[in-house]
Amino acid sequence: MQNLNSDLETLDELSGYDLRIIQPRHGYRFSVDPLLLADFSGVRDGESCADLGTGCGVIALLLARLAQNSSVTAIEFQQVMADIANRNVALNGLTERVRIVEDDVLSLKTHFPVDSFDLVVSNPPYRRPGTGKISPRAGRDEARHETSATLADFLAAAKYLVKPSGRICLIYHTCRLAELMAQAAVQKLAPLRLRMVHGNSSMDARMFMIELAKGRTGELKVEPPLMVRGEGSGYSEEKLRIYRGRG
Repeated sequence: MQNLNSDLETLDELSGYDLRIIQPRHGYRFSVDPLLLADFSGVRDGESCADLGTGCGVIALLLARLAQNSSVTAIEFQQVMADIANRNVALNGLTERVRIVEDDVLSLKTHFPVDSFDLVVSNPPYRRPGTGKISPRAGRDEARHETSATLADFLAAAKYLVKPSGRICLIYHTCRLAELMAQAAVQKLAPLRLRMVHGNSSMDARMFMIELAKGRTGELKVEPPLMVRGEGSGYSEEKLRIYRGRG
């Protein structure tokens, strides 16, 4: 099946979106974050979308499923992950709507003219070089730690790619919220929506999702927090809704 290497890869299902996803067995594997970001983005039918740092392509595939007439261009600089993303696109029958570009976000001006996309999304690496634990599993540190591109670079790339009337949506670690806000101000990107993500109601927020806009202003709306788990041991109703998809 799409040349799956069962020793090095797994095949997982997101049945709520009718997706099958090849992932590295021991490298970086996506968690709930891509589903939360895809839902938060509010992708609309007919929009052109860009996903910066797509990994195995899961966010790009989710966007294509959420808006049936959308087109998605996904950027990934790791050759191994770009290959997996391409196979995932073919596996899910989305080759006409999802394109994988193997390159660094620093080089996107060589691929696209300015103002190319209605929506730009990203789940950027959130650790600075030299911080946090080093994973013994190949590919994990490249996904978690900034390498050639920093947070400022991701924001600059997103600003270049998005149309003035478009949206930039990111999910990121709360320890860098102040830095993101400062960098957004430098880039003249207006924060329009902010939502914190908590494990449950008794835990501090571990992630946040934010919508930024280029070329327009507006008051920041802080949305109700998203709880991954409910009061018991199971997932919250909102997490279950997102996991089940819109159909």
